[in-house]
Amino acid sequence: MTEMKFAIAGESRNATHLDVDAGRHRVVVDEPIELGGNKSAPNPFEYILAGYAGCLNAVGHMVAREMGITLHKLSIEMSGTLNSNRFMGRSFEERAGFQGIEVDLQVYSDSDSEVLARWLEVVETRCPIYDNLVNPTPVKLNVYKLESVYY
Repeated sequence: MTEMKFAIAGESRNATHLDVDAGRHRVVVDEPIELGGNKSAPNPFEYILAGYAGCLNAVGHMVAREMGITLHKLSIEMSGTLNSNRFMGRSFEERAGFQGIEVDLQVYSDSDSEVLARWLEVVETRCPIYDNLVNPTPVKLNVYKLESVYY
């Protein structure tokens, strides 16, 4: 297994609500009330953090197994800070995305701190979402004009 492709398809219900088909799963994206949404689902930023946490969890357990580390418990807390001025169109001085993301991994294991530090280094180098967050990834946006809309 060398190359894997992931794809989603989304349908806008209104300015803040997006229904997404992700393989066999249906996901809803919404915005907080202060941004005009209903807070009926996580917002895009929360999905980025959740995706990163999910990837750290999967890679963390895989690497632990390979290194002979028993993870009795792994908890992940994460937060990201952003300045909303750019995406709200008020200022273009700062970037639109997260200014930083802080991740806390709480691990209950029989392994000592040195082994867990090495484990974290390996997890960091192998986590695809971490790689996407810290390295530029080519993104190509396309727009297609529809001639009619069917409901």
